[in-house]
Amino acid sequence: MNNLPNLDDLDIFLQVARRASFAAVADERGMSAAFISKRIRLLEESLGVRLLHRTTRRVTVSEEGERVYQWAQQIFETLRRMDDDLNAGQREPAGQLRIASSLGLGRRFVAPALSELAARYPGLDIRLDVHDRLVDLIAEGVDLDIRVGNVIAPHLIAKPLARNRRVLCAAPGYLAAHGTPRVLADLASHDCLVIKERDHPFGLWHLEGPQGEESVRVTGGLSSNHGEVAHQWCLDGQGILLRSWWDVHDSIADGRLVQVLPEYQQAADIWAVYTAPLAGSAKVRVAVEFFRQYFAERYRLPD
Repeated sequence: MNNLPNLDDLDIFLQVARRASFAAVADERGMSAAFISKRIRLLEESLGVRLLHRTTRRVTVSEEGERVYQWAQQIFETLRRMDDDLNAGQREPAGQLRIASSLGLGRRFVAPALSELAARYPGLDIRLDVHDRLVDLIAEGVDLDIRVGNVIAPHLIAKPLARNRRVLCAAPGYLAAHGTPRVLADLASHDCLVIKERDHPFGLWHLEGPQGEESVRVTGGLSSNHGEVAHQWCLDGQGILLRSWWDVHDSIADGRLVQVLPEYQQAADIWAVYTAPLAGSAKVRVAVEFFRQYFAERYRLPD
């Protein structure tokens, strides 16, 4: 190999390998699929190996591609650590800061917070990705995940940002037409708005109640991977929703929704999740502290 590979092409290869799709990566980067394919071909020529097997239906990683994938991950992780080490000694944090969050929380809280963070630290190059799934922080090169939910893998570091819980609610019109559930088991005979979002078990609701944790299997004619879509359906009177307090408390306060079975809830605090101690990264450290203050000023869970 006479030439070192282009780092941007290596990054494109990592994305294609993870997504198994030229089109998905092209759409994410705002490029054409043909351009992405060309960059992969140039990388293959530079390395002298075939990285991907291409068919009309799918893209798979070759044996040589698997080896390059592992090396590329190590290269980018080393570069990120170098950047963090250099930035840790600076007065003002700088460099790229990649943040992930869920769709609803990302739009309602994380995005406006990042607007303020960018104004405060102009040296940061901030990117926000919102997902309907949990992200692999290391594999996907994410510095910080702002997430809802209390189940966090032991190899990750988590700092609480705000207390939160998921509650059951429905529109007054739905309850007038279908009756109000009196016990948790009643939910099985109601139209429930089921969300497949990040760590939500699809159609199985686990809640804490007077007798400890209980579970109920729910169904309904409408389901979505987007919590805000389900919230709107709930406002429309389409069924009963299990949703975070941060998302529905305004609707409950103004009477558009009514809390159902208020003695039941699901712990779902808001966390900042990252992979390495904050002392090693100025940009992640200031971001976590900023989010802590941001949520403290704007969000409070009632007792």
